[in-house]
Amino acid sequence: MDPRLRLRHLRCFLETARLGGLSAAAEELSVSQPAASKTLRELEEILGVQLFDRSTRRLVLSPAGRVFQQHAGTAMRALEAAQEAVRDAPERITRLNLGVLPTVATDLLPRAALKYNQEVPHCILQLTTGPNWLLMSQLREGSLDLMVGRMPDAEHMNGLTFRQLYPERVVIVVRPGHPLLSASDFPAALAKYKLMLPPAGALIAPAVRGWLVSVGLSHLEPAFETVSLAFGRKLVMNSDIVWFISEGVVADELASGVLTTLNPETELPTGPVGICQRANSEMTHETEAFVKLLRAMCDTIRNGQPDTA
Repeated sequence: MDPRLRLRHLRCFLETARLGGLSAAAEELSVSQPAASKTLRELEEILGVQLFDRSTRRLVLSPAGRVFQQHAGTAMRALEAAQEAVRDAPERITRLNLGVLPTVATDLLPRAALKYNQEVPHCILQLTTGPNWLLMSQLREGSLDLMVGRMPDAEHMNGLTFRQLYPERVVIVVRPGHPLLSASDFPAALAKYKLMLPPAGALIAPAVRGWLVSVGLSHLEPAFETVSLAFGRKLVMNSDIVWFISEGVVADELASGVLTTLNPETELPTGPVGICQRANSEMTHETEAFVKLLRAMCDTIRNGQPDTA
């Protein structure tokens, strides 16, 4: 290893990659932005490669940066684990770090978490929600053990693997009694109402835009963009806003009748939901137990059997 390489280089690089900017990384590390910038330049000089694409406002990892993030993150996690192992009491409390996208955060994961706590009580589940790009970055660097949600685009799967749990469709959600429920000229009538769409960073955003193009509504622009259940539910319940969202996000609201769906003739997009993890990463007992539990729960639901969680 190059003798010039220091832990401060790795910490600065990993925080910048995780947060997408030097200012945020410098604040997290309690250093000045010029000092953080100098540290990154030193690291790139040591490695002889450019780690970030600096052509956009948010720093985006280059192909070499994504590879280095995976290995550097794993190394830092290994050092932290070594430190914890010699400090911990004989009966260690372990931890499983999960990244969770909105499509599973409101239904599947809470039920799975309760079952997991019964089966593996010594393991603390730490759940992190956030935009796809952030969770992918944290997974690649090793601060997350697994990510559960929709499958990312193939271009973002370098160094990662995906196991499908079930397919999930996008739904068009409105309040009960919405005028569109009885419209005879849907989807043309959709153009009269304000839309709430997934933001550009959401995995379902391209599929939703593609569907609008397919039904001749490519010109429509949203009034709101969100995948947040709390925000989206409140707006839809109290207005005529039409929300395009993954079915799993609003499953409880649809089951209780608080919200309802429109059913257009043109089929809405469907995508796989599953588990992402680093390729060739070591599967601990805790990780294996959680993956097994999730797959068993999804098999039960798919086979039409009641879930007793």
